Amino acid sequence: MPRQYPIEKVRDIGIIAHIDAGKTTVSERVLFYTGVSHKIGEVHEGDTVMDWMEQERERGITITSAATTCFWTPTYREGDKNFEHRINLIDTPGHIDFTVEVKRSLRVLDGAVVVFDGVAGVEPQSETNWHYADEYKVPRLCFINKLDRTGASFDNSYRSILERLTPNAVLLQIPIGLENHFEGVIDLLTRHAFRFEGDKGEKTVGGEVPDNLKDEVEKQRHHLIEKIVEHDDGAMHEYLGGGEPALDKLKAVLRKATIGNALVPVLCGSALKNKGVQLVLDAVVDYLPSPADLPPVKGINPETHGEEERKPSDNEPLSALAFKIASDPFVGTLTFFRVYSGIMKRGSYILNSTKGGQERIGRILRMHANHREEAEEIYAGDLGALVGLKDTTTGDTLTDPEHPVVLEQITFPEPVISVRIEPKTKVDQERMGIALRRLAEEDPTFRLRGDIETGETIISGMGELHLEIIVDRMKREFKVEANVGRPQVAYKETVKGTAEAEGKYIRQSGGRGQYGHVWLRLEPMERGQGFEFVDAIKGGIIPQEFIPAAEKGVHEAVDKGVLAGYPVVDVKVTLYDGSYHEVDSSEIAFKIASAMAFQEAARRAKTVLLEPIMKVQVIVPPDFLGDVTGDLSSKRGKIKAMGERGTVRTIDALVPLSEMFGYSTTLRSMTEGRGSFTMEFSHYEEVPASVATAIIEGKKK
Repeated sequence: MPRQYPIEKVRDIGIIAHIDAGKTTVSERVLFYTGVSHKIGEVHEGDTVMDWMEQERERGITITSAATTCFWTPTYREGDKNFEHRINLIDTPGHIDFTVEVKRSLRVLDGAVVVFDGVAGVEPQSETNWHYADEYKVPRLCFINKLDRTGASFDNSYRSILERLTPNAVLLQIPIGLENHFEGVIDLLTRHAFRFEGDKGEKTVGGEVPDNLKDEVEKQRHHLIEKIVEHDDGAMHEYLGGGEPALDKLKAVLRKATIGNALVPVLCGSALKNKGVQLVLDAVVDYLPSPADLPPVKGINPETHGEEERKPSDNEPLSALAFKIASDPFVGTLTFFRVYSGIMKRGSYILNSTKGGQERIGRILRMHANHREEAEEIYAGDLGALVGLKDTTTGDTLTDPEHPVVLEQITFPEPVISVRIEPKTKVDQERMGIALRRLAEEDPTFRLRGDIETGETIISGMGELHLEIIVDRMKREFKVEANVGRPQVAYKETVKGTAEAEGKYIRQSGGRGQYGHVWLRLEPMERGQGFEFVDAIKGGIIPQEFIPAAEKGVHEAVDKGVLAGYPVVDVKVTLYDGSYHEVDSSEIAFKIASAMAFQEAARRAKTVLLEPIMKVQVIVPPDFLGDVTGDLSSKRGKIKAMGERGTVRTIDALVPLSEMFGYSTTLRSMTEGRGSFTMEFSHYEEVPASVATAIIEGKKK
């Protein structure tokens, strides 16, 4: 089947925001206005299309990013099929525990619509998501939502974007009225006032600007045009000469500046009250890039190790990135992918160039949230899902076997919280292993490991809610009942000094013995650098075939530190000397010798404990400010900033995760139920000596 939409008419966009800014409501309106759904789903009624998981509907939050495809002709070209665009849309979660979903979605998207609550403006998770978008250089539009709410302030929200996110945000629209007087929006470029008629606001009607807003429109329009013409010499020349570039020229320059991340257009409305969403779709078509507008994607050829480019064209060799794995009760494992170049065809063979194995493409699906349609081919610039790939995980590159390339992988944050989990019955025991493995394949921020000493299973994730959802999914989707322990902090260990140690493993038992002998040097690395193993053996003092075994021994010792058995991080281990025996040396002997040497060197290198520190923002009425800051300080918290947001106060602090368990209950009782907080991982920091002693003794018990 030939391509229906040229690549210039494709938009791959995501909707990102802080929790409760109204992302899913915006997505549901998009699906309604583009004709994908014939009824508007509401989060508060639990019948949304994009939040289709039972847990999402019960809690009213988004947990997994849902992908869907819809079609849109801009309102000013209504009825003209030549201007119809294909929009691939991903609705992402706002809760920090599911930040992995935002990160992996942004990696494969070309543009994003960032939604803000018109009362709160920029919130902590909006900042985190904004920084992810910066990391992947994703062009953005801003949509200030909920302007019908009591306490909504368009000016304050816009100011918070300028101050906290980017000075390059420019107003494309201003609202007509606010709170319960909010009626519509004014487009500054065309000087049209738009109102939305019909039960669902489905008809967009342009009219004259109200008299009381004419001066404001001219002032803001002047500022907008000045900002636009700065990005084009011809337009600047015309403007300085006293003229004004034509509307098409202004839009073309604004589009180029938006794609280059030099400007960020700001729109406004109220998705719940069906006002403004159609104009956001117009702006997506007008200002966000098609795959063809972006530079070619770069990767490394695994055979030559040289850098290669892939242009966004159907005629190039196939290159695609798997950005999400999902277990589906009906079809098994689904691998979501984005095609950067070439065509993904049913029945063909592809190479997983990250892992080096070939896979055959059986079924290809186009996704509409949790509905799907079969496809024969997926073209460059499009998103789809494959059924039943064997060895592909998140971040793997899928390519043409004749022209391999490895695209940049996605890096994920480390889990910070763990719980012990045990099956309730013998039947549950068998199912639990399968369920946990499947869930770990889906979610790179979820880890599981067995504790050899106690025989227990420990699962780790990004927060209490994250692990709660995992256990809930295990129960519903895999029918596994389990007992769950108390949440525990994922501490780490590191060394502060440099040390050397010898490891010797010699066993003589009738016949062939065992002989392994190594010298290791341990050095601290910068925080967040992880672990590095350096082979500095010269002249074959240890034969090459034993080096991987020695490295494996070190890796195993690193997983179990010397202070309290926590993993050791930010350390460089150099294997620099040793000896071997012609007959008795073996891989196992070198593995054991290396583990012994590592433990001895770690003891000498002054090992310390590290704990996760969380970035916390608490929102409270002014009367409770003193009590809450005092309580945070008593939790070893460092207050970083205090601010005002309308009638409430905000406190930004850094607090150790170990002090934050059960904080929601504490905060509710301290503020008569009126306080709320958000928390996300910030960094690891050394644990104070008195606290460390208690942790180590508790672990030994």
